Amino acid sequence: MSGSVIAYKAELRKAIRRHAQEPEVNFLNITAMLDIMTIILVFLLKSLGESSTAIPQSDDLRLPTSIVRTDPHQEGVTVTISKSQILVGDQKILSLPGRESQAQTGVGAEHKRGGPNDLYIVPLGNVMTAARRTDAALRRAKGLDPSTSEAIIIADRGTPYRLVIEVLFTLGQSEFGKYHLMVIQSKTLGGAG
Repeated sequence: MSGSVIAYKAELRKAIRRHAQEPEVNFLNITAMLDIMTIILVFLLKSLGESSTAIPQSDDLRLPTSIVRTDPHQEGVTVTISKSQILVGDQKILSLPGRESQAQTGVGAEHKRGGPNDLYIVPLGNVMTAARRTDAALRRAKGLDPSTSEAIIIADRGTPYRLVIEVLFTLGQSEFGKYHLMVIQSKTLGGAG
């Protein structure tokens, strides 16, 4: 009798194993996982949005410091004035002479519309006029006022005043009516720099 009970239990275990199904995973809540993924996505987008205004510092480009407390403005065409070149976005427009000769005249006369005393920089003006047309079309499509465009000026802290004036004059002639100067925030005026 004990042999038949043992054989019965063995057959019962075999039958249970044969008919057993994979356990259903019912402890993962897909809604909670989607919430977590959404939070991670928002965090990454926010981090990328903030890092887009981060300008890499080098010997060729050191931003000036300021105690002004405003949020970085990210709408507009970016014009970079480094020690060695002028760029619009990532496109190199013009190579600049050494700082010694640049302090007197800014950009060389060969790049001016009317000689060395003129403020208009022809290569920059040509690119900015094309950028203005594109920006005006984008502003119209977004339902914004297309009558003027904005520019973000990123200039090295040692940029001569004359060169900044030449760039701003050229932007004004290309219908860019609002400018934002990129600086590094410091806690006090004597802070980082």
